[in-house]
Amino acid sequence: MSFDVVAIREQFPILKRQVNGKPLVYLDNAATTQKPQCVIDAMVDYYSNCNSNVHRGAHFLADQATRGFENARDIIQQFINAPKREEVIWTTGTTESINIVANGLRTLLSPGDEVIATEMDHHANLVTWQHACKEAGATLRTVPVNDAGELDQAAYESLLNENTKFVAFPHVSNVLGTINPVKSMTEKAKQVDALVLVDGAQGAAHGWADVQDIGCDFYAFSAHKIYGPMGIGVLWGKESVLENWPVWRTGGEMIATVTLQDATWNVLPYRFEAGTPNVGGAIAMGEAVRWFSALNQDAVLAHENALLAYATEKAQAFEGLTIIGNAINKIGVLSFVLEQGHPADLGFLLDQQGIAIRTGDLCAQPLMSRFNVPGTARASFSIYNTFDDIDALFVALNKAKTMLS
Repeated sequence: MSFDVVAIREQFPILKRQVNGKPLVYLDNAATTQKPQCVIDAMVDYYSNCNSNVHRGAHFLADQATRGFENARDIIQQFINAPKREEVIWTTGTTESINIVANGLRTLLSPGDEVIATEMDHHANLVTWQHACKEAGATLRTVPVNDAGELDQAAYESLLNENTKFVAFPHVSNVLGTINPVKSMTEKAKQVDALVLVDGAQGAAHGWADVQDIGCDFYAFSAHKIYGPMGIGVLWGKESVLENWPVWRTGGEMIATVTLQDATWNVLPYRFEAGTPNVGGAIAMGEAVRWFSALNQDAVLAHENALLAYATEKAQAFEGLTIIGNAINKIGVLSFVLEQGHPADLGFLLDQQGIAIRTGDLCAQPLMSRFNVPGTARASFSIYNTFDDIDALFVALNKAKTMLS
């Protein structure tokens, strides 16, 4: 099983540039991945050759744009193994996708109802449920995280009860890299007839978003974390749930009929796609998913696991460095603190050496409190990263450590 990382890197033009006079070492992939040339070309081609609104025009460009837009929906359907293309809803990204669900949920909850989230959630998958519960008078409960950075499954099971109406959890932690057992967690939630949403922002980027296998009701993810453009994403939902779910925004494509006093809504998926959509973004997202899906997924996974193992070994041998998150099952995310300095200072010093990482609370303040740290430094790896990138990271860390001491 071979993986030609050199050939992969050649497809990403940004990896050829320099930062502060140093070759770019991009290790902030959990925040956003870089884009292959084919995705950039797809976006440029749309605006250069068929820029038009979709579904409404009576001319060639509109027809061409509509075909590209809807073809991209078909690509996403196949990628996540959705039963129906109508269940694939275009959004601006994971955050909006989750908000669509939360907006409807707040109108369906009643006092005494319970919603379960987790201690490792991204703010987008926590604050939304907080807000929905407060407006409905429902109760939010959270699954704790153990010292290894894994969800406490026994605690999760103890939280589930006849009052549990909704459960949300991340497929993968953006901070810890922990891969959660989403299928078994969904099965347990279904034993109390709760609806389930999976925050797939990190999971979909690794090709794990088989919604039928997981058994969830909603799955949300963004294009820009899977080699696509920013400002476009997907909410998948079961047709039986979505067709009765309260609408999110009104106007434009989501309308079926309108009088001066009333309106009726369009069929799925359009009832959740109000206004002019991001046509170019959807087409480019389809191209990104097509490109990624064509890769040997076993080889991709083996490469990323090898990068994580190599980086973990070097981190464990690095004096003064503490890894935050040591789950047995995790993706290529290395969050850590260095006793010599604040993560923000570390990020600045690494940037001066051309190393791009993420620092701060990583949009997960409760998780930072759980581990009693102000924030972390996070190096996250993707298919185009190399062992040389990791070597460069630790050379830079050593220099930064000396400067901070």
